[in-house]
Amino acid sequence: MQPYILSIDQGTTSTRAMVFDQHANIVSVAQKEFTQHYPQSGWVEHDAEEIWTTTVEVCKQALNKAENNAGKVVAIGIANQRETTVVWDRATGQPIHNAIVWQDRRTADICESLRTQGHEQTVTQKTGLLLDSYFSGTKIAWILDNIEGARQRAENHELAFGTTDTFLIWRLTGGGMHVTDATNASRTLLFDIHKNQWDDELLQLLNVPPTMLPEVNDCAAHFGATTPDLFGRSIPICGVAGDQQAAVVGQACFEPGMIKSTYGTGCFMMMNTGTQAKVSKNKLLTTVAYRINGETTYALEGSIFNAGTAIQWLRDGLNIMEDAAASEPIARELNSNNGVYFVPAFTGLGAPHWDPHARGAIFGLTRDTGRAEFIRAALESVCYQTADLIGAMQEDGHTEPTALRVDGGMVANNWMMQFLADIINAPVERPTTTETTALGAACLAGLQAGVYDSLDDIKQNWQRNRRFQPVMEPQQREKLLSQWRDAVHRVRTA
Repeated sequence: MQPYILSIDQGTTSTRAMVFDQHANIVSVAQKEFTQHYPQSGWVEHDAEEIWTTTVEVCKQALNKAENNAGKVVAIGIANQRETTVVWDRATGQPIHNAIVWQDRRTADICESLRTQGHEQTVTQKTGLLLDSYFSGTKIAWILDNIEGARQRAENHELAFGTTDTFLIWRLTGGGMHVTDATNASRTLLFDIHKNQWDDELLQLLNVPPTMLPEVNDCAAHFGATTPDLFGRSIPICGVAGDQQAAVVGQACFEPGMIKSTYGTGCFMMMNTGTQAKVSKNKLLTTVAYRINGETTYALEGSIFNAGTAIQWLRDGLNIMEDAAASEPIARELNSNNGVYFVPAFTGLGAPHWDPHARGAIFGLTRDTGRAEFIRAALESVCYQTADLIGAMQEDGHTEPTALRVDGGMVANNWMMQFLADIINAPVERPTTTETTALGAACLAGLQAGVYDSLDDIKQNWQRNRRFQPVMEPQQREKLLSQWRDAVHRVRTA
């Protein structure tokens, strides 16, 4: 029987389970969306219990579809929305509050206060991150300070913290394992990425008890096994990575200088920098790309908070289209953007601006503006933000990319991929399997389970579906980017 791998892709708006064979072919898929909660302006929460139930449901569906006489699942990999923070009771496994999502801005003032006190340099030197509410550390502190009795319970070793990978592993193993991997740990503001350990000074700074924290493993490691009652037998959990790092693996970006960009709820670009943790002068993050066999590979990352959410807002908030797939033919109807620019700063701006107070806006409206301009402006905004990230990397002294490997739900849009190639002035490569986040988690699990012998084995499975070459005239490109920068400037100074 062929060895299959079950990948859990626990994302921001849905949980997906995918079964892959050893050649990276998709055997089965199941997916379910879950509720987004917005208690106040700039706040975003998830019900961790709903995340758990959707995870079990889609895993059962994917397993039932996949397993037959041809193959059997031998391992599980997990990729997850990073930074999203869950705190739960160790005795019962019940969360004490909704999960606070990575997009949530409620701790922006705490970060600003710490920055004013001069702590950001220490934080950046150790973690590679900026002091921003995007990351988990201040979210943990907020829960402990705002939920009655939580801080005392945490001091008494009654509470556990984890990003959604850790929470799921706890539940999958019946509370037997409280673990995470180096990539997720590196996004907490609490982990020294150079020493590869939780840092006492940072824990004290953010007032987080060390007893709450999970053990940190390599990305390919033993994370326990599922309890037999869940899926009819016990299945080992062998690979874990934050969603963007999992996509680095799924895109086989194993050489320094290779870049991938994932277009989902947000957009996240990562450039492999090898064994060197390179520091950006342009507010890009230094982060762990993956850690295998105890050796850490680092990356520079640019984070865009809102990409797919812009299309989702047009679909669900304004009801100007029924299906996100309709955005391509509608955008293609227009010969230009007709001067309309959309800055989707719903939850602030990420790299290279890091402005939590910016808010979304649409500029250039006239009486002739219609839904096509709105839709095209939303798609263009994702490409402009990508160009800003590449520009920041170049200002840091890195060469122009020879190609940008792309993945995520938005890359099925051929019009957008061509515009992306035009606006960044570099080839854009779309792989055959665009669900590279799930694939990367499967590859890591396969590496630990012996399905793959090395990263070279994984590299052999990567196949290109299409390459988009830039054709736009330089003058037109610069005009578009100039007007985009003007729009961004205006939302930052409003």
